[in-house]
Amino acid sequence: MPFDPCQVYSPEADTFLLARAAQAEVKAGDRVLEVGTGSGYIAAELVRICDVVATDINPHAALCARERGVDVLRGDLFSGIRSTFDLILFNPPYLPTQPAERIDDWLEYALDGGECGRAVIERFVADVVRVLAPDGRCLLLISSLTGPGEVCEHISRRGFTSEVVMQEALEDEILYVLRIKKMKKRV
Repeated sequence: MPFDPCQVYSPEADTFLLARAAQAEVKAGDRVLEVGTGSGYIAAELVRICDVVATDINPHAALCARERGVDVLRGDLFSGIRSTFDLILFNPPYLPTQPAERIDDWLEYALDGGECGRAVIERFVADVVRVLAPDGRCLLLISSLTGPGEVCEHISRRGFTSEVVMQEALEDEILYVLRIKKMKKRV
């Protein structure tokens, strides 16, 4: 399959916001996983500071990130990941998308959040515990279009806490970066 750059999500405001949050959050020595790396922009920025592994389901995105020097596994969310990470980053597909709006191409994986915009986010939150180190944290980018209250409620039901660490107002939405951690067990 020939590489098609038109099938890779180009860095936009959401990418840059998550990159700033990641740079503020990462600590030397952290093992970092970027899920759905896309172009590899964020992972390539962090690889100078720490050990970074990335995943993407899109073969064009995986090739693009590899060209930036990122260690990429091609797969859906955490498939193929067998170890744990101190920091996990995810800029998920969060656009509410009706079935009639779907386009059958690889770029769709970066955009289509399902009918409510939370379908992939909910899958991520359901499985992240498997690859998150005991004191690890996640940075998850969400949008006002996705229903931030519903996302935070879902995160809480799965045994995590969440807090907004950065946000940015755009023309038609507000972007939020949530820091997610496992809830501490009460003694």
